[in-house]
Amino acid sequence: MPPTPIRFTDKFALFTEQWQPKVMAEMNDYQFKLSRLEGDFLWHAHADTDETFIVLEGTLRLDFRDGAITLGPGEMAVVPKGVEHKPSAEAEVKLLLIEPRGVVNTGDAAAGERTARNDVWI
Repeated sequence: MPPTPIRFTDKFALFTEQWQPKVMAEMNDYQFKLSRLEGDFLWHAHADTDETFIVLEGTLRLDFRDGAITLGPGEMAVVPKGVEHKPSAEAEVKLLLIEPRGVVNTGDAAAGERTARNDVWI
């Protein structure tokens, strides 16, 4: 039996919370997470894994200690493990994240209101 297509628009219609990634698919040990972002996140790094940001709608800024990049729709960036970064968006961004199962969205930063629950499927 062939797999069922997954439509980003259908999945985004299921939630409005920002900075709370939702798992929509899994491949081996990697999760594909959708997230809505607006405003500033916090500085953090992931010591043990790279993190992939793919912008579907909007404009995402990724600040690094030595500069910044801006991603628009259809663009992506891979943040290498251990590299401190801070995502931000002036207006809402719809984003696909790809990262190993179990990665905490706030990385090495102290847990707080921006720390999302893991494995929330939509």
